[in-house]
Amino acid sequence: MKCYQCGSDVAEGAASCPGCGALWPPAAAGPAASPGLPGDAATAQRPAPALAFRFDAARWTVADRVAGGATLVLFISLFLPWFSVSAGFGNFTASGSADALTAHGYLYFVLLLALGMIGYLIARAALRDLPDLPVTHDQLLAGAAGVNLLLVLIAVIFKPGGGSSLVKVSWSFGAFIGLIAAIAAFAALARAALRARPGRGAQELTRDSAG
Repeated sequence: MKCYQCGSDVAEGAASCPGCGALWPPAAAGPAASPGLPGDAATAQRPAPALAFRFDAARWTVADRVAGGATLVLFISLFLPWFSVSAGFGNFTASGSADALTAHGYLYFVLLLALGMIGYLIARAALRDLPDLPVTHDQLLAGAAGVNLLLVLIAVIFKPGGGSSLVKVSWSFGAFIGLIAAIAAFAALARAALRARPGRGAQELTRDSAG
């Protein structure tokens, strides 16, 4: 057999290694020798590495929670009826509805932005270290929420096919849900971004001192 410390040959029944004097068999060396055990024995005693992925919702701020919930509602609203359509010609009448993505194809960009925001919030809660960004966390989310709000406003204001006298287009409940959700997400994040603006704390301190 080979010595677990120096690799010398150790005769069967020997009490120690003739090369380095280590106690033999390895079990006699106690816990101090365990790091030197070869093969599976050393691997079994090696501590498992800490997991880098650990979800912790406590890392979310209040603005993150409000914006995340509102963005999720906005995402769902894109698949709800946004517009109701009715057409009449003589005795013939027909009606139907259209969701946001069918009525306005550019709202797929809102869908992708909403998915990106939700994914970013999940990564922020699950990963301890995120790459450095050229903007702050609040500014990044507020910018994305602002784009979503702008596109949703345009989609609600400009109803599809509303110029025909034979076709009447009106808003449905999905449009109102999406608009309210987009406003809520942007308002929460814009307020947080303004609070985190550099120099704001110094300005407030100056005002307090002057008062």
